[in-house]
Amino acid sequence: MTFQSILFKKPEDVKETVTAPDFFGDLNLDQIIDAITAGKEEYNLKPLFYTPLNDIEAIVYRQEIMQELEDKTLFEQIKSFAQKMRTMRAHLAQAGKLHYKYQKERYFLEAVEIYCDAVNCLANDLNLAELKSRGFLAFREYLTNYSQSGPFNSLLAETKKLQADLATVKYCLLIKGNRISVRKYEGEIDYSKEVEKTFERFRQGAVKDYRVEFSTWPDMNHVEAQILDLVARLYPDIFLHLDNYCTENSNYLDETIAVFDREIQFYIAYLEYIAILKQKGLKFCYPQITNKCKEIYDYEGFDLALAYKLTREGTTVVCNDFCLKGKERIFVVTGPNQGGKTTFARTFGQLHYLASLGCPVPGREARLFLFDRLFTHFEKEEDIKNGRGKLQDDLVRIHDILNQATSNSIIIMNEIFTSTTLKDAVYLSRKVLEKIIQMDLLCVCVTFIDELASLSEKIVSMVGTVVPENPAVRTYKIVRRPADGLAYALAIAEKYRLTYDRLMERIKIK
Repeated sequence: MTFQSILFKKPEDVKETVTAPDFFGDLNLDQIIDAITAGKEEYNLKPLFYTPLNDIEAIVYRQEIMQELEDKTLFEQIKSFAQKMRTMRAHLAQAGKLHYKYQKERYFLEAVEIYCDAVNCLANDLNLAELKSRGFLAFREYLTNYSQSGPFNSLLAETKKLQADLATVKYCLLIKGNRISVRKYEGEIDYSKEVEKTFERFRQGAVKDYRVEFSTWPDMNHVEAQILDLVARLYPDIFLHLDNYCTENSNYLDETIAVFDREIQFYIAYLEYIAILKQKGLKFCYPQITNKCKEIYDYEGFDLALAYKLTREGTTVVCNDFCLKGKERIFVVTGPNQGGKTTFARTFGQLHYLASLGCPVPGREARLFLFDRLFTHFEKEEDIKNGRGKLQDDLVRIHDILNQATSNSIIIMNEIFTSTTLKDAVYLSRKVLEKIIQMDLLCVCVTFIDELASLSEKIVSMVGTVVPENPAVRTYKIVRRPADGLAYALAIAEKYRLTYDRLMERIKIK
């Protein structure tokens, strides 16, 4: 296999989306990607996370690499390579900010030296590793060939020679008044050590240090620059070599390795993000991906954005299961307010999107569907600019979604048609679900209308549960069972002794 990319299996797969998909905000995927990419802005990773894959083999290609990187040794070796490349870029950036020629050239030389070391160390590490993924095996072959190539070894040899030559540069400064003379060092005795030795016997405890420290500021001042120019005249061959070296090797960085350095951060960033959650006992898995069968499931899944927030606060994360079997296509989720219904819907969307990136997803075990488009319809504030009322806006938005969707799309709806009467909401919701059923779409519908949960054999009723002894307390568990909204009302009425029988008893007592 010829290496193309550690992120894309085929050249035609390579693409990046500059802006986040429309559904990111509804599913809190924007929060997830912000947290994943925080501190790695130099790599510009967000476009990679904005671009889902539409091919199962391309997803499996990434899953293999992600699994490979779960090996701690390999993970640390890749991070070491990345750190060296980051240091190299810092040297190049510093060289661009400096003003004096020879100082700029020395920073450039050190950048190349760091690059050569990074390449050789990674090539050696990968040759000793027991790799299995197609991506890493292909990259190892590429890197081995590159590190053994004539051009790279010539670059390495010349870099070492030039560093060694510069190490031989020694000179003396003769300072008299405001004049400085520069000449070659000729083996003069360093009397400072003799003076220290002579006066050592008179040392009595700590004394004030009168030595002047040199500035650590990277840029030279004009005096230092002029001294360096004079030194260059004393060693013309070495500094001419340095000039030629910088000119001839200005494009030393191999483009494939540079791309690898950026793309591998996609995996590192995600694995570092979920490591915090794994330490808290939350499970992640590599889902089976299907684009044919719509019998999907996920066991012990959770909302990744919410879990990241809760674990940092030291709060327990509630996991939920779901599955669709046979002709089942739609989850209708009902239950009390603030009971985890919207979180369940977000989880469903997050799982499918992260799976389409080739990432491990929350859950012990999962099989998920490879969608062509993912749509969300969450409640939004009325926009006075479009001249539509809230109900009309809901209808226009869902109409646009259904016009764009195919049988391979996923739709997630959260509390639509809440601005109209119950009768109209039931009628409109039934019409929308009937259309979704006709199109054979995968869908999650969070609603306050219990009747929708029994509309068709393609619908699965999911219900948010409460603590039986105290119906006001939510468990945040979403379970597969018939909608029973009235049961919640009855349980709360029982708790506060407001049922018909209780009220009649109290009236009789009076």
